[in-house]
Amino acid sequence: MQETKRIQIDFTNRDLRRLIVPLVVEQLLAITVGLLDSVMVSQVGEAAISAVSLVDTVNVLLVNAFAALATGGAAIAGQYLGRRERDKAGHSGEQLLLFMIEASLLIMALFYLGKGFVLDVVFGRVDADVAAYADTYYMIVEASTPFLAVYSAGAALFRVMGNSKISMWVSLVMNIINGAGNALLIFGFRMGVEGVAIPTLLSRVFAAGAMLVLLRRPGLPLQVEALSLRHDRYIVKNILRFGVTNGLESSMFQLGKILLLSTVSVLGTASVAANAIGNTFATFQCVAGNALGLGIVTVVSQCVGAGDYDRARFYTKKLLKTTYVFMGLCILLVYLSMPLFLRLYNVSPEAELYARQIVWMHGFFGLLVWPLSFTLPQALRAAGDTRFTMLVSSFSMWTMRVGFGILLGRFLGFGVVGIWMAMFVDWFLRIACFLPRFHGHRWETMALGKD
Repeated sequence: MQETKRIQIDFTNRDLRRLIVPLVVEQLLAITVGLLDSVMVSQVGEAAISAVSLVDTVNVLLVNAFAALATGGAAIAGQYLGRRERDKAGHSGEQLLLFMIEASLLIMALFYLGKGFVLDVVFGRVDADVAAYADTYYMIVEASTPFLAVYSAGAALFRVMGNSKISMWVSLVMNIINGAGNALLIFGFRMGVEGVAIPTLLSRVFAAGAMLVLLRRPGLPLQVEALSLRHDRYIVKNILRFGVTNGLESSMFQLGKILLLSTVSVLGTASVAANAIGNTFATFQCVAGNALGLGIVTVVSQCVGAGDYDRARFYTKKLLKTTYVFMGLCILLVYLSMPLFLRLYNVSPEAELYARQIVWMHGFFGLLVWPLSFTLPQALRAAGDTRFTMLVSSFSMWTMRVGFGILLGRFLGFGVVGIWMAMFVDWFLRIACFLPRFHGHRWETMALGKD
């Protein structure tokens, strides 16, 4: 086991509340603003809705990949903070920003070079007006890729400092710029998809700039004094170990969800509508779980950096219990509000029946096992056990959620509900791997070594 000087790490209940509450608000903001955006886009026309939704299937993959990469990379800074090595924490933050900028510029270049492949091959044959809208939206929004990466890195670094209020407020202003810009350009200037794309670009430029300025403030536990262009091999190697594996895991997860959409689409319009509604409600049910998972990264990375694995286990269990409580409240609220919101969707009785079944099942299994499937492994990732979590998640995703989902949904006659049933089997398989790992000691050997 890695020998590390023991430093006492304490997070009071007040500290945990100050960390978690802004994270929950930030998660809610992202969901609700996304829903408002979709409503405003609908005013442009069906072709615009189709184009934006197609391109956003790729963009969601990017957003989640950058967030996962940044969260994994920021765990390095968290471990340095746990050791009380603030200079090294700041240096690792500088290296993470440099890495994110370089990676995002490369990804942006590849996306522009591969535009024809994405629009013509990945999206397939679509109507001419949809294709034209998609091309316009794609060209504008993909320019925001580096700014999204910088924002993701900055937000992750502030969270790992325990200062999640900063990322919440920047996210709030970013979403206000995006929403107000959409309203102004769509309703005021009568623009098409440009009215949706331009505010997205501008809001991400603001968010990236705000993070760079705020990270330079003196007195922070982790201060980024300047953006160095020199690479630190040791830090970059650990960013690859902590962050890239985390990003790959998230990317494969999103890719699997995209591939399952093709299976859902052949099941009929009612199934497609029910699946979309189910995804929306499921996201709200898991808001608290996702937020507390981010909180665990902050707490556990500092405990691991201090070499205090007993405290790491203690806080993980404490935050898991909190996850169950708050997820229960979220699920209850979704159940109570579901009849009202289902009427707003105005779908067929068949689609509404499927949606009800999906939401009720997701809530039940979500409260039963979701925290152990998704919140618990965040502790392992924060400790550096990212390769194990990536291998387990990828295997479970492709065999259970995708493979078994296609078997149940298409070949055994369970339809769209069968695809969701396979997802719950995926959750149980994850628990069967993550729970014994957490109770063992292997993950305690994955922390940063002395550099």
